[in-house]
Amino acid sequence: MPTGFVGRSPRIVQIRARIEQIAQGKTPVLILGESGTGKEVAARSLYNANPRGQFVPIDCGSLVGPLMESELFGHARHSFTGANEAKKGLMELAHGGVAFFDEIGDLPLELQVKLLRVLQEHEFRAVGSLQRTRVDVRVIAATHRNLEKEVKAGRFREDLFHRLNVTRVTLPPLRERKEDIPLLVERFLATYGRRYILAHEAMDAMMAYDWPGNIRELKNCLDRMVDSGDGPLLPFMELPTSIINFARAGRTAIAATAAAAHDPMNPFPPGLADGASKVVPLSELERRAIGEALLETKGDRTIAAQLLGIGRTTLYRKLKEYQMVVEV
Repeated sequence: MPTGFVGRSPRIVQIRARIEQIAQGKTPVLILGESGTGKEVAARSLYNANPRGQFVPIDCGSLVGPLMESELFGHARHSFTGANEAKKGLMELAHGGVAFFDEIGDLPLELQVKLLRVLQEHEFRAVGSLQRTRVDVRVIAATHRNLEKEVKAGRFREDLFHRLNVTRVTLPPLRERKEDIPLLVERFLATYGRRYILAHEAMDAMMAYDWPGNIRELKNCLDRMVDSGDGPLLPFMELPTSIINFARAGRTAIAATAAAAHDPMNPFPPGLADGASKVVPLSELERRAIGEALLETKGDRTIAAQLLGIGRTTLYRKLKEYQMVVEV
């Protein structure tokens, strides 16, 4: 993820202002948003706006098994088999700073009780210890889950939810801030150590796509294009198949709508008769094009890739994806 929030969309401008506003306080903050929207970026931005102590990330999904309480709150010496030395937990390491609970909705119920005590009493007990440890820590929690529904389902404590939900920041999905995509692409491409240029057709496809994986999916898409590309220009055909198919389907729909508009007496677009589709799936068209190119070049993949207008690495990936065997 880029450092800080990248973008000029109204939602991002509002969130940056909101973070600056709440950074000076110490109350808990709950950051909501779909997976990949940059919840940790928001948490770190909040911390960086008023840095004090350490920023300690805590992956709630990894706090499973018998040692999860020790990982979070530490343990005393000889408190269990193998505990030859006392150990500080993540909460104590965050003393004077920020403890960021990533995906708080995955925190087991037994640890939710102990976290609630930290928020209420500002203290905890390490595993096997009789002493209480005081902590001054700001808790920032993030989740993609609907915690109100989790409370009703009995998977999240209602009292903890109300303690965390003092200040809320909701991040928009990328599909609701598409005007920021060119800036995000520019920022990501600048991190690769070489100048890369995204083809106009590829950018148009990115702007049309809905990005269910949000910024994380965008970053992974660019990583893949850079790794598989042969030059500084990142062409349309280097995009993941899902985005290529989405873009082509959109063009087909637009063309069909335009054709139907010119013939108001025909209720079906070209390629449809009596409501039955004769459209060949895009993946099948792509498979045929690859097969024809390899047949034309007698199996020479380098020349076939040039005919198709894609990189050789992309052709290899497509052959593997479609499980095509090249016969010379």
